Amino acid sequence: MTQRSPSTPHVAVLIGTRKGLFIARSDAHRTHWAIDGPHMPGYEIQSALLDPRQPTRGWAAAHHPVWGVHLYETSDAGKTWTPLDEVPRHGADDGPDSLQMIWSLAPGPADQPGRLLAGIEPPGLFISDDGGRAWRPLSGFNAHPDRIHWSPAKGGLAVHSVQVDPQNPQRCYAALSAGGVYRSDDTGVTWRALNQGIRAPYLAGAQPHCGHCVHRLLVHPARAGRCYQQSHHGLYMSDDGGEHWHEISAGLPSDFGYALATDPHDPDVIVCVPEDSSQFRATVDGRLRVYRSRDAGAHWEALTNGLPQENVFVTVFRDGLESDGLDPLGLYLGTTSGHLFASADGGDHWTSLAGYLPGILCVRATVMERTDR
Repeated sequence: MTQRSPSTPHVAVLIGTRKGLFIARSDAHRTHWAIDGPHMPGYEIQSALLDPRQPTRGWAAAHHPVWGVHLYETSDAGKTWTPLDEVPRHGADDGPDSLQMIWSLAPGPADQPGRLLAGIEPPGLFISDDGGRAWRPLSGFNAHPDRIHWSPAKGGLAVHSVQVDPQNPQRCYAALSAGGVYRSDDTGVTWRALNQGIRAPYLAGAQPHCGHCVHRLLVHPARAGRCYQQSHHGLYMSDDGGEHWHEISAGLPSDFGYALATDPHDPDVIVCVPEDSSQFRATVDGRLRVYRSRDAGAHWEALTNGLPQENVFVTVFRDGLESDGLDPLGLYLGTTSGHLFASADGGDHWTSLAGYLPGILCVRATVMERTDR
């Protein structure tokens, strides 16, 4: 009789690129990796995830200039993908006023396994309670009075960083580029802007209520109220759910960038990749450096071991940096040049997992339990 051995964790890293989805897989040691793909070849994959509530299930937002915007699902941890019939959109047609891009996909609370949230362009938030088969708009956000002040940034008018607060399932967040940080405390019915303390010299007034160009927002799962934000001007931290923001850019080579990652078990660990400027939007001084703070941004250290340090002028997009939550912490970094780097010790040492992928748009890691027979 064949006996089942105890389950062991392994890691699946979904890598969304300009020409399809790739998946890197390894055991918990993260020393040997296998990469499969491309799935959905030819599509830009702006957002993809395996559901932490049920990791064999997942979704990917795919865009093609001819075939349009589609939502794919998997039920076998990414081995195969099939398109869903519906997508989140403002109208019944497929015109640009209904849907131009799905920027963000996020799982709902743990006790609602069918719930999925999506942020789209034109700016809108949508929710599904059946795993993406049907969608309904969150009208309190989509028809918000601030909407007249939202405007496209260089990459489009993106509703990104959508997430449910792990400490409070009735609270959810979304960020706009450009519009600002918004929060709902009633499961998406009503929304308000939370941008106090964010520098915005490109806007009129000393403390503009909204219109901010937010590049990335993270809500920490281990401490209620702890949030991090990379804005167009500065990196910020909040300990009251975004009500007030405190800048933590001092010590970084630039206040500009996109990507952030945290240690899910330590709210004081924050990791970022500074970039030169809004004008250049590439790594500072041609060096690929990841910066880490272990004290919520009070002090920073550059992590370079295993990363190229000469003539590296790449961009790391807002979803291009990710952690896996294992101990020691795994970090994953994807660049516009198609390079994928990984660290199995919190960023102290890096290795190259792939060097010739299409430009990487998003990276998402999931720890799964695997049982070997």
